Amino acid sequence: AKMKSQATMICWLMLFLATDCSHDRSKIHTKDGAKLQRPEGKPKTERIQEKCHGPCIAPSNCSQPCAQHFRGEIGFTCHENKWQKSTETCTSLSVGILFKDLSSVPRLSIAAPSIPLHILDFRAPEPVQSVAQGIRMNCPQDYACIVDAVKSSEATSGNIAFVVELLKNISKDLSDNVTREKMKSYSQMANHILDTATISNWAFIPDMNASSDLLQSVNLFARQLNVGNESENIVDELFIQTKAFPINHNTSEKNFRFFRNMHNTTEDIIGMIEIPRHELWKLPPNTSQAISIAFPTLGAVLKEAHLQNESLLKPVNGLVLSVILPERLQQILLTFEKINKSRNAQAQCVGWHSRKRRWDENACKTTLDTANKVKCRCNHTNAVMSFSILMSPKSIDDKILGYITCIGLSVSILSLILCLLIEATVWSQIVVTEISYVRHVCIVNIAVSLLAANVWFIVASNFNKKVLDHNWCVAMTFFSHFFYLSLFFWMLFKALLIIYGILVVFRRMLKSRMMAIGFVIGYGCPLIIAVTTVAVTVPEKGYMRRDACWLNWDNTKALLAFAIPALIIVAVNLLVVLVVAVNTQRPSIGSSKSQDVAIIMRISKNVAILTPLLGLTWGFGIAILIDGNSLIFHIIFALLNAFQGFFILLFGTIMDHKIRDALRMKLCSPKGPSRVAENASFSPTNGSKLMNRG
Repeated sequence: AKMKSQATMICWLMLFLATDCSHDRSKIHTKDGAKLQRPEGKPKTERIQEKCHGPCIAPSNCSQPCAQHFRGEIGFTCHENKWQKSTETCTSLSVGILFKDLSSVPRLSIAAPSIPLHILDFRAPEPVQSVAQGIRMNCPQDYACIVDAVKSSEATSGNIAFVVELLKNISKDLSDNVTREKMKSYSQMANHILDTATISNWAFIPDMNASSDLLQSVNLFARQLNVGNESENIVDELFIQTKAFPINHNTSEKNFRFFRNMHNTTEDIIGMIEIPRHELWKLPPNTSQAISIAFPTLGAVLKEAHLQNESLLKPVNGLVLSVILPERLQQILLTFEKINKSRNAQAQCVGWHSRKRRWDENACKTTLDTANKVKCRCNHTNAVMSFSILMSPKSIDDKILGYITCIGLSVSILSLILCLLIEATVWSQIVVTEISYVRHVCIVNIAVSLLAANVWFIVASNFNKKVLDHNWCVAMTFFSHFFYLSLFFWMLFKALLIIYGILVVFRRMLKSRMMAIGFVIGYGCPLIIAVTTVAVTVPEKGYMRRDACWLNWDNTKALLAFAIPALIIVAVNLLVVLVVAVNTQRPSIGSSKSQDVAIIMRISKNVAILTPLLGLTWGFGIAILIDGNSLIFHIIFALLNAFQGFFILLFGTIMDHKIRDALRMKLCSPKGPSRVAENASFSPTNGSKLMNRG
C-alpha cells in the first residue's frame, strides 16, 4: 500500500491479558480473561436451516442452501453427535445490487475471496468489471451512492465478507484523495458490519482473516485523509469514530479521547491516546497531522492468534484504537478503560501485527494495571537500523535500506570469518619475513575489528526493537563506536606501513616496535576517543539517540566523535593511495603504448585493492553527514560499505597469490608443505613491488 510521505501507520488495539503493537507502525490493545458479551438470538439464515438431514457421524460435513433471495450455502459439521453450523456464505449483495437504481451504470460483478464465484452467480450480461469503475461513474465525490444499499442489507456472514472485500477494493483503488465526505461514507459501511448484533456472524465467515483485513483497509483509507489545519471529529458513528488534528514541533502535549457506550449500559468506555511533548519536539515547523480511529466492537472479532509465550487466548476487553502519526514520532502513551472490571482481569499491552496477523507482545510496556484501566507505553523502532545511520544525523526508515543492511552485513560477517580461517590455516607459510608478518597482522586486526563492529551493530539494532534497557543500549553503543574506530585506525596503520615501505629503503624498524605502535594506534586511540565521548556527553543527557542504540546528533553531536576521526583517516589514506599510484609508474621516456597500458592496469589494480583495505568508500559519508534527508545518498553509502567484509576477503586474501599458493600446497601435501617466501616489500598488491627502483 502506498504511504504518505512523512506519515506512517500505528494501529493501537486493546485486549485484556494482552495488548499489541504492529510492525509497520503497530497497533495496540489489551487482553484479559473476560469475554465480550455476544448478542442473544440467532440470525435469520441460521434459523432457516438448523441442521442437515441424515445421521450425524463425526467428522462428517454437509451443506444446505441459504434462504430465498440469498445466494450461497450454510455449512454444518458433526460435533458430539449434533450438526453444528460451521460456515456461511449467504449473501444478498453484489456490485450490481449496489448500483441497481442507477440506470447509467451497467451491472457489475464482484465476489469476496471467501465466497466462490459460482456461488455468487449474478448472471450479469456484461463482463466482470471493477467496483471502482461504478463509483467513479456515479459518486466519485463521496461514495454515497452505495451506502444505502449496504446499510439496508442484512448482516449475514456472507454479506459481511462481501462488505469487507468492497472496503478493501475502495482502499486499494480509490484512496488517492480522501476527503471528509468519503471518510464518512466509508465509515458508515464499516459501521454496518461492526454492529453488536452482527458480532456472532463473523465467526462463520470462511475467510478467517476478514476482521484483520477490515482493520487494515480502514487504516489504509484513513491514512490518505487530509484534514488541513482544523481539528475536528471526522466520523462519529456508533461503532467507529475518527478524530484528527494538525500538529507540529510547537504543539503542546496532545491527546485523543474517545467515549463509547458498550452493550447498552449507562456507562461509557473510555480510550485515550497521548502524544508526549518531547515527541512533538521532533516534528518539523511545517504542519503534520495525527488521525485516530476507535472501534468499540472490532476487538471481539479480530482473529485471536496465539501470543508467543501464551498457550491460552484472551479476548479483547476494551476499545480498539488505531493511530496514524508522522514517522518521526517514536513513542505514544495509551490509556484503556476495561469493559470487565473484575479484579482478576489482569492486562498486558501488546499490538496487532497486520502483516503476520497476530499479536506482538514485544511492542509495548504495561505501565499501570488497575481494576478499571490500563496504561501502556509503546515505542516504535526498526527491526534493523540502516547501515547509513553510522554517518547520518537522521534515521531513514526505508525497506530498501533495511534489505541492503541485512544482506550486506550478513555477507560481510561470513566473509570475515572465512578470511580469518584462511589466515589461520596458512599463517606459518606466509609470515616468513618481518614485513609479511606485520602486513598480515594488519589484515587480521582489520578483519577482527570490522567483524566485531558488525556483530555489535546487528545486536544493537535488534535489541532496540524489543523492550529497551538504557544500560544495555549504552554498552552496545560504546562497543559499536569502539570497534568501528578500531577498524579505521588499523587501516590508518596499514597506510602508514605502505608509506614507510616506499620512503624508507635501507633502514627497517624492529618488528616488536612496529607491533607496539600498531596496537597503540589500532586499539589505544579508539579507546581514548570512545571513553572520552561517554564521559563528555553523559549517557543520561545525550550520548545515544532516542530511537537507536547509536551516537546522538540532535542534542550533543556525539556522532562527530565517530565521523570526524573516520573521515580524517579516509582523507589521509586517500593521499597514500595517490602516492602509491605515482610511485607505481615506470619512467615514461621512450615507453610504448603497451607499456602505458600496463602502467594504467597496475595503478588500477593497486587502487582497487587499497580502496576497501583503507576504507576509502567511507568518504561518501560526507554526503549523508551534510544531507541526511536524501535517500539515494543513504543507499549508495550502504551499498559501498555494508559489503566491506566481502571486499576485504576478496582483495586482502583471495587475490593474494602467496595465500593461494600456500593453500594449494597445504591441500596437496598437508604433511610437508613448503613455506612460501615473501618479498621484503610493503606492497599493497601482496608482494608485487609498488615501483621499480634503480
